[in-house]
Amino acid sequence: MHDIRAIRDNPAAFDAALARRGMAPVSPRILAIDEERRAMILAAEQATAEQNRTSREAGAARAAGDEAEFNRLRELLADKKAEIARLNDAARAEDQHLLDLLATIPNLPLPDVPDGANENDNIEIRRWGTPREFAFEPLEHYQIPAARGMDFALAAKLSGSRFAVLSGAVARLHRALAQFMLDLHTGEHGMTESITPVLVRPEAMYGTGQLPKFGEDSYQTTNGWWLIPTAEVTLTNSVAGEMLDAAALPRRMVAHTVCFRSEAGSAGRDTTGMLRQHQFEKVEMVAITTPDQSESEHARMTRSAETVLERLGLPYRTMLLCAGDMGAGARRTHDLEVWLPGQNRYREISSVSTCGDWQARRMNARFRPEGGGKPEFVHTLNGSGLAVGRTLIAVLENGQEEDGSVTLPEALRPWLGGKGRITAAGEMA
Repeated sequence: MHDIRAIRDNPAAFDAALARRGMAPVSPRILAIDEERRAMILAAEQATAEQNRTSREAGAARAAGDEAEFNRLRELLADKKAEIARLNDAARAEDQHLLDLLATIPNLPLPDVPDGANENDNIEIRRWGTPREFAFEPLEHYQIPAARGMDFALAAKLSGSRFAVLSGAVARLHRALAQFMLDLHTGEHGMTESITPVLVRPEAMYGTGQLPKFGEDSYQTTNGWWLIPTAEVTLTNSVAGEMLDAAALPRRMVAHTVCFRSEAGSAGRDTTGMLRQHQFEKVEMVAITTPDQSESEHARMTRSAETVLERLGLPYRTMLLCAGDMGAGARRTHDLEVWLPGQNRYREISSVSTCGDWQARRMNARFRPEGGGKPEFVHTLNGSGLAVGRTLIAVLENGQEEDGSVTLPEALRPWLGGKGRITAAGEMA
């Protein structure tokens, strides 16, 4: 959500920022609705003042015994009351019209975000690790013999396409990855673990920006709940409607949840394997900060996600997304792309975004500055730390051996009972 005062003060700058996202100017429409809304409010205030004056005059007429004047003024009061109700209704309608429009407008990119239309215009910030040279042709994750516990046929029988059933060693590896990530973030990165619902009210989806514009990307139940596309929804909305103390910020949270996405518009993309699923698991990081903390927190969260990949020995690169490739709620996004030898390319495994006060305004989440002062909106940040299924894919592909087995990262052994391999027969060893 945007501050209407900022749009009034500099509509040209607002439109110029949105143009970087490929949007046509929208400030004239916003300001026209705002002007009409303010005119209605002013008219209602003037009518209320007239009503108060007429009420005093009616009282004076009655005290003076002027019954005819009193009755005339009483009729005028009834007319004024109806006029005020009509004007207030009209003002509320225009106010809702303005809010509905503002709710569909994406966040403004920060100045350091590069211009561009899509992923081809993103900029590489840095990379870590050297992709392994194989003495054989590396396979994709679903082709590796050690990953035989990955069953897409059974999943299709149960649920249809874009689902997977994991069993045996790969199921244990998947669980170990999530536990490793949680323990790293809580033990070394100062995050507090939460277990949150995966079903939420519409207002929670609205608060983080999934509604009203992107409802087709998610699933809604018949009784109105929404299945979360990420724990960003629940963790961020934990401060919705709250007045926080600045001294308690930043608040750093992490949660491991099942996530659900309809993958609308992705027909034909990544249909084989478990790279793009309707149901998947993710370890999500969220931070609630004061405005002066959000820049450093974005770097901190990005580093937290990078650390996961480094501990697992997975080569990656960190990308700064261009304005046209960012999500609607982001002011700046860092994508982490992990090397997948089976595809011979880097693929996204985490997005870490700073949202400024865009979500906080939707949620009405504020804080009291230290030393007093007017309450301000908090800043919110979110990022994957990491997508568990995609990390599983990366571990399998980067650790595969010519005999069909997979060598697992040393860092995972405490969560695997000391075991470090999955044999070609699909057994942990």
